[in-house]
Amino acid sequence: MTPPISAEPALEISGLSKRFGGAVALDGVSLSVRRGEVHGLLGQNGSGKSTLIKILSGFHAPEPGGRLTLYGKDVPLPLPAGDFRKLGLAFVHQHLGLAPSLSVMENMCLSDFAAEARWLIDWRKESQRIRDVFAEYALAIDPQAVVGDLPQVDRCLVAIVRALEEVRANQAQHGGNGILVLDEPTPFLPRAGVDRLFALVEQIAARGASVIFVSHDVEEILQITDRATVLRDGKVAGTLETASARPEDFVEMIVGRRVEQYRARKAVAGGDDASVEITGLTGQVCRDLDIRLANGEVLGLTGLIGSGFDEVPALIYGARKARAGQLKLDGSTFELANMTPRTAIELRIGYLPADRIGASGAGSLPVADNLGLPSLSRFSSGLRLDRGGLFRWAGDVGRAHDVRPNDPALYLEGLSGGNQQKVLLAKWLEIEPRLLLLDEPTQGVDVGARQQVFAAIDRAARAGAVVLCASTDAEQLAQICNRVLVFAHGRIAAELAGDDVTKEEITFQCYTGLSTSTAAPAR
Repeated sequence: MTPPISAEPALEISGLSKRFGGAVALDGVSLSVRRGEVHGLLGQNGSGKSTLIKILSGFHAPEPGGRLTLYGKDVPLPLPAGDFRKLGLAFVHQHLGLAPSLSVMENMCLSDFAAEARWLIDWRKESQRIRDVFAEYALAIDPQAVVGDLPQVDRCLVAIVRALEEVRANQAQHGGNGILVLDEPTPFLPRAGVDRLFALVEQIAARGASVIFVSHDVEEILQITDRATVLRDGKVAGTLETASARPEDFVEMIVGRRVEQYRARKAVAGGDDASVEITGLTGQVCRDLDIRLANGEVLGLTGLIGSGFDEVPALIYGARKARAGQLKLDGSTFELANMTPRTAIELRIGYLPADRIGASGAGSLPVADNLGLPSLSRFSSGLRLDRGGLFRWAGDVGRAHDVRPNDPALYLEGLSGGNQQKVLLAKWLEIEPRLLLLDEPTQGVDVGARQQVFAAIDRAARAGAVVLCASTDAEQLAQICNRVLVFAHGRIAAELAGDDVTKEEITFQCYTGLSTSTAAPAR
């Protein structure tokens, strides 16, 4: 990256540890981030990444004995809450911390207004100031726009620029160009949005600031970072120069062993032996879709953002209202415009949305309650619920699906992202689904847990379930799907099967299928 990175560190951590009761979250972690460097931070869910970031932000206090140095100056630990800004640190978390009902300008000014007592605000002057800031980074974002109306990528860029401005406002106090921590910024962005984000990150580093880029995605780490540090079980597993590293180097370091990627059975299915038929499905974007699936088939749905593929699972399950369409399941026909989640569950249709805590699970409920939601009838008698039986059953399910820690009484939100996903997938697998609908099933899930999720999907398919998986992750689809339907403008633009189901071909069809969206329906 340009200009050359300084060998002088902006941030140094030495011997940082953190315990929660008897559990060790961080164990003597040491790492260094250079000035002007984009430094990756990887690790499985529960490896200690979030704990480290929360110590740097002052949210957690580390154990005595650790050391933090910023721009050559020792910083006493723990950090008082909010002091990270004065020290040149800025954080952008996955959920961004923006107020969606306020304008871009109001969000950009919130910190200033909170720190200063102002009786009058010159909104015209503030608007021009924000325009000038965006112009520095070549961003065409209207300061008057309501944040909730912006595309997700623009919201992300606003949050990043706001964080940088907060650091710059305190630059005289910390004496450096700032350290920006981006905590999983890309899972909810389309590919074009990721490219825009990376362009901004490169600008930031070129101006001398440092960036800590936290991600599960090895390909992203290889693309955007100069070096990357891997945490495993609370310890530093190693630091690699990304220019000379291979994806398998990172994967082996993350997991602690060589990982054999799951590969789907490539037999073509969905012909005359179809057991699930969807005809005439129409929603907000998708139009008049016909899809046929066979027992044991894993069918992928993909396309560019806005192409309509991602609304198909929600329409079939009744989570979104279909305008038209029919579902034929085991010889019976159902009007999808009248489908409800309750009816879908009675038909043994499972649906795993992309929004893990917001729509798929209840974070404030125990694991046992989340696992049992579709299956409560087996533990209820009249108005009584056998909670003891529910918790024993949940413990058995947790062991079968390698949920860690396997404590049915823990709140779902207390688990790592990968273990949350194991619980939520297990919830549907326990009903022995006839049709399993998945939307981005491994979004934000570490590389080790991904393989476990893939294996669980394969077991369901081998047991006879029909699996429909919507995803923008071409590599994931290539690993688990027998066929892939590529969408454009609400219609099926291409169908890939057998040996044609590759990451490269799926990506190619996503970008070349835009002019062929009148292709014949999938058989």
